[in-house]
This record gives sequence, structure tokens and C-alpha cells, in this order.
Amino acid sequence: MSDRLRAVVVGVGHLGQHHARILAGMEDVELVGIVDSHPDRLEEVASRLEISAFGDASSLVDKVDFAVIATPTKTHREVAAPFLKAGKACLIEKPLAADSATCSAILADAQEGGAMVGVGHVERFNPAVRRAMELGIEPRFIEAHRLAPYTFRSTDVGVALDLMIHDVDLCLAWIGEKVVQVDSIGGATLSKSEDVVSARLRFANGAVANLTASRLSLSPMRRFRVFGPDCYVTVDSAKHYALLVRKTKDFGQQAIQEAAAAEDPKAGFARLLDVEELELPTEEPLAAELAAFADAVRNGIPHLVSGQDGMAAVEVIEQVQAAFREHSWGMD
Repeated sequence: MSDRLRAVVVGVGHLGQHHARILAGMEDVELVGIVDSHPDRLEEVASRLEISAFGDASSLVDKVDFAVIATPTKTHREVAAPFLKAGKACLIEKPLAADSATCSAILADAQEGGAMVGVGHVERFNPAVRRAMELGIEPRFIEAHRLAPYTFRSTDVGVALDLMIHDVDLCLAWIGEKVVQVDSIGGATLSKSEDVVSARLRFANGAVANLTASRLSLSPMRRFRVFGPDCYVTVDSAKHYALLVRKTKDFGQQAIQEAAAAEDPKAGFARLLDVEELELPTEEPLAAELAAFADAVRNGIPHLVSGQDGMAAVEVIEQVQAAFREHSWGMD
């Protein structure tokens, strides 16, 4: 492997073109080319980034060190397989696949070729999320809302696989336990698959997560709140903002009683808390993800979000979908 890694991006639609843009600007990566099945889009992106364009990815398997797969979910295995079986690492956009059986097949392809698989759960690289996870809070309750306007993209999968899976992955990574119980409700309004889902997940250690995802909102929202025994943190990943609230050293029953008896109980309660707006780096999450993946390829180490992580998130989404199936509306 040379000092500059050679890469290809397969699929340069809404997200793939940003993968290409970032890789084209990385000093330690040579973007060999981009691939897309839509000639007009391929030509436009290639011209804008001044990169070679290819209509077929198979011709590039032997010319690259890794591939970024940003095609529609249903094509992930078909597109990634030639690279993985040839021993070439692949960063596959989330979800890894539309079902756990296909996820397992992708991992089998990777094992056959001795290749690394990373999954594009980019929220793990969001500065607000990363800073919050560094605090070492023991989650007992998580509440997340991920809402978006209808974009007419990613409608080959439901909102659970499209949006909720981000928060499922964060819960699995942060709590570090298996999901043992799922209750959910969801339904379709504009699509053939679900457009809104609310799920309650219970983990093996007793932690609980309430997750809501919708692609019917008039305005976007990406909020993730984690409550622990002595503090809580709220993350707005859309605004790159995180706030930590902790008990002060004086917090206790006597202090609570004194605050309650004060002339201004609200102010008295506020004095029992330390409120800190967390300082965050400004790096673009997708750039951080690609830099981490390139580093993993270069050094032969696992990517932060492994193929196994990607499959685990899909498995939980399948449980969510199975739980709401009897109570859903408007779905085929």
C-alpha cells in the first residue's frame, strides 16, 4: 500500500457526492474515480470535482485500496461484493442492508476476502455526540427525536431504517447492552413503508430508550438526551450543540429543602445544578468519518463503526418493525 490510499466512491447522489468532495480534498487519499448508474449526474459531479468518471465499478476493484458504497440500500451487497471478495475495505452507507440476512451475507463476503467493513453511521462522528459520549455518563434513560421534512429520497426503505437507525446505533454504542424488549407503533402517510415510528427499547441492564423518527415534519430536529444517576446531557446534533447538567457538590436533601423554602424556589433549585455548554470541535462529521476510515485502512485496524455494529442496528430495527406491524396504518 502506498502512502496515498486510492479510493473510489460508488454512487454520487445526495450523500455520495459529499463523500467524493471530501475524499478529493484529502492529502493522504487519491480519489481514483467515481461511479454512478445515472450518466448525467455522474458527468456533472465528475466535472465539478475534476475527477474521472466510470459507469461500472468492477473495472476499479484492482486499482483501489478502499471503496465508499453510497448506492441505494437494496444494492449494497451487489455493489460491495466484488471489492470485499478481493480484499478491499468498504465503507458502506447506513443502513448496511435492508435486512439482517443481507447484512450477514455482506459480512460473509468480507470474511471470504479478509476485508474490513465500516458502516456510515455518521452521527458517531458528530462533534456534539462525540463530546457527550466522552463524559462517561451511565445511561439509564435515553430520549431521542429525529424528524425531517419529506425529501422524496431514501423511500426504498421506511423511516425506521432511514432515520431511527441513527439513534438505535447511538443507543447500542452508548449503553453497550443488548435490546431485550421492544414496543413500537408506526405507519405510512406518503410512502408505501412507514413514515413515522415511535419505539420504546428496554436493554439487558434495565436502561430504556424512547425513540421517535418521522419524515413528515415541517422542520428538521435531531435531539438526543441521556439521563444518568447524577447528571444528564442534551445533544442537538443538527445545531452542533451539547449541554451538560450535573448536581453540585452541595446537592442533598437539606439543600433541596432550603431551596424549596426560599423566596424564589426556582432560583434556589438552579443553584443546586452545574450547567455547562460543552465546547465542540468544528470538523464536518462526514470528513471525520472518512478520515477515521482511511486511518483504519492504512493501519489495519477496525473502523469505529464495524460491519457487526451495522448489522446489530438493523437487527434492532427489524424488532421495531415487527412490533408495530400489527398496529400500523397505510402500509402494504
